[in-house]
Amino acid sequence: MQVSIETTSGLERRLTVGVPAERIESEVNNRLQKAAGNVKLAGFRPGKVPMKVMKQRFGAGVRQEVLGEVMSQSFQEAVIQEKLRPAGQPRIEPRNLEAGKDLEYIATFEVFPEVEVVEIKGFEVEKLVAEVTDADVDNIIEVFRKQQGTWDAVERAAASGDKVNIDYVGTRDGEEFSGGTASGSDLELGSGRMIPGFEDGIAGMKAGEEKTLQLSFPDDYHNEELKGAAVEFKVKLNAVQELVPAELNEELFAKYGVEEGGLETFRSEVRENMARELKNAIQSKIKQQVMDSVSAAHESLEVPRALVQREVEAMRNQMFQQFGGAGGQDLDLKSLLPDDMFKENAERRVRLGLVLAELVGKFALKADGDKVRATIEEMASTYQDPEEVINYYYSNQEQLAAVESRVLEDQMVEKLLENANIVEKACSYQDALAQAQREG
Repeated sequence: MQVSIETTSGLERRLTVGVPAERIESEVNNRLQKAAGNVKLAGFRPGKVPMKVMKQRFGAGVRQEVLGEVMSQSFQEAVIQEKLRPAGQPRIEPRNLEAGKDLEYIATFEVFPEVEVVEIKGFEVEKLVAEVTDADVDNIIEVFRKQQGTWDAVERAAASGDKVNIDYVGTRDGEEFSGGTASGSDLELGSGRMIPGFEDGIAGMKAGEEKTLQLSFPDDYHNEELKGAAVEFKVKLNAVQELVPAELNEELFAKYGVEEGGLETFRSEVRENMARELKNAIQSKIKQQVMDSVSAAHESLEVPRALVQREVEAMRNQMFQQFGGAGGQDLDLKSLLPDDMFKENAERRVRLGLVLAELVGKFALKADGDKVRATIEEMASTYQDPEEVINYYYSNQEQLAAVESRVLEDQMVEKLLENANIVEKACSYQDALAQAQREG
């Protein structure tokens, strides 16, 4: 087999591969001979079809099959021979497929870059310092009570937090516009679901009252025709309901997994979950800052376009699923969510992944078995039968590998933090969660 290689640009390589005709023809003949023993053709006894006839009837199809397999096999042999690491599938351009002559084709592909790890020292990392207070627990329990509460009709003016039932007609320059009309629509005041001023305008109205609201759509509204447009809404308020939070009783506790022990046990469980959430939020913010520093130090690293495109596809599908994944098989996701929306973050993710893989090797890190166990046990503790969850992770190699990867990443963060300047910052439980969410 003959192989020549050239660099076309950056990480792109072009292999010209030549495979002796004998390798192709030999495999074609072998397959035809094996097939002849089973082929049934009119005028011939089973297993007695002459090779000349086999070649006439099946030769072209078998040869096409062999060519595809040989190109795939020889490409793998060529990259091993040339010590190349392809990133993504090659683009194959056949140059000579003629029977009886040497096979020749060109394979164009990208390779993984050589990663030179930049030593990172003295970078600043902000560590949030917070605790779960009784007031925080009270606030979360109040959220739970509202989640399980009921909406009761009231005979008073609507206020923020109430649910109202309304009819409305929206017009622009006296003409109704698409999507601006509804009948019997429920709306929670203060939810921010409607354009600015709409919900505030309804506050203070009573059932049966009507009102005209003079409003404007935001300049960044998603509908081009309505951006910044001055409009008028005629609103009729049909009913007002207020939220009555659920009672603090055994029924409520059971809905959140506490079957016995009453209020004291419920508060204890809530506090433990909040403490776990706080710990994860603090660690997440630290980890994100370390990753940002690693990424910034390696911005000049060129990344394969094929890997970036693969990451773009993954991010696009993830976003699509987050929004419900509805729309049917014919939906053009690339038009709805174009590559440019994800490309910058995709490049960053790919670059970071390549650097992290190199760092794992540099530090000779392996996932610590005890930390893997502790991580799984912590995740399992939120379930009714923790032991069953633990057994599931250890019996499922894919799930176990995902936890090991996460632990390995955490170990690397710990290693990099040895050279960081850690600055502590006191904050509340809610602030810690909010900051971690923004970093993510």
